[in-house]
Amino acid sequence: MVRKARIRLSSPNLEDLQRVCEEIKAISQKTGVRIRGPIPLPTKRLVVATRKAPSGQGSHTFDHWEMRIHKRLIDMDAEDRALKSLMRVRIPDSVHIEIELI
Repeated sequence: MVRKARIRLSSPNLEDLQRVCEEIKAISQKTGVRIRGPIPLPTKRLVVATRKAPSGQGSHTFDHWEMRIHKRLIDMDAEDRALKSLMRVRIPDSVHIEIELI
């Protein structure tokens, strides 16, 4: 029998990610479901270095571009009411969510 729902959230926008986590916590408090999290996971840094001068003339100078992917993990009891209300949460396009029943 399914006992827990593991929710993995990731986003390059930290404010959107925090807002979705707060909505999930509010749902768990409203339905009385036990929740564990949000647990912050290590932030993934995607770094791209590009050459400023394309011709190769002058000194070697580079531009550095970085995108950070923030991640959170939430475990909650898999109760029918809580999962139905979880499916109705409005999630921004920048937030990627995975729900796994364990």
